[in-house]
Amino acid sequence: MSNFSIAQNNELFTNANSLYNEGKYQEAIQSYESILNNGVHSSELYFNLANAYYKLNEIAPSIYYYEKAKQLSPNDKDIENNMSFAKNMTVDEIDNIPETGFSKIVTSITNLFSFDGWAIFSVTFVLLFVVLFLGYYFSYSTVKKRLSFVASFIVLFFAAVTLFLAFQKETYSKNDKPAIVFAQESAIKSEPNLRSETAFVLHEGTKVQILETYNKNWTKVKIANGKTGWIANADIKPLKDF
Repeated sequence: MSNFSIAQNNELFTNANSLYNEGKYQEAIQSYESILNNGVHSSELYFNLANAYYKLNEIAPSIYYYEKAKQLSPNDKDIENNMSFAKNMTVDEIDNIPETGFSKIVTSITNLFSFDGWAIFSVTFVLLFVVLFLGYYFSYSTVKKRLSFVASFIVLFFAAVTLFLAFQKETYSKNDKPAIVFAQESAIKSEPNLRSETAFVLHEGTKVQILETYNKNWTKVKIANGKTGWIANADIKPLKDF
């Protein structure tokens, strides 16, 4: 991106913030979105855009952009707090299915780091294993040989564990396809056609998981309580579309 473009986007961002502070939320939104149209993405931009939509009581876009901001800054408390206010405005009350036992433990550990983080740990342990194994191979002391041998296989075990967690994290990331319902009310069908039975109804701002698509018109989704059904593509907006 050229220096001119950066300066232009910075000016737009400053102008949008001024409009927001003056209570001109719709105009602020237009300025923020013009920055997005220039291919710029940041948690600050999404956060401010979400705040502007929230001020206009537009639930779906406010939650959508809070979620986008959270993707880039997952530990930001301001994003989490403001999003909780926006979610309080939604109609649907859906209970999450809690994970239990071993599955919960694996998920919690897996989510401690990104795929790259776990991969770095795995490579580090492999390199340490090589060093220890070479120490075992070239050592003349029986005690050192024994210690190097035991330590090398302990390290190899951790290398295998971290490699498993890296691929587990990658699997979670690939299967995580969230979207936000933008329609004020959407009938979730049991099959991908209008004539099928309505399984349940969702309203704007509800977060769903995309499972599959059909004929570019229908998307199979799952909600937090485990229920699944088909929703018209026009009624949702995927979150992972940077």
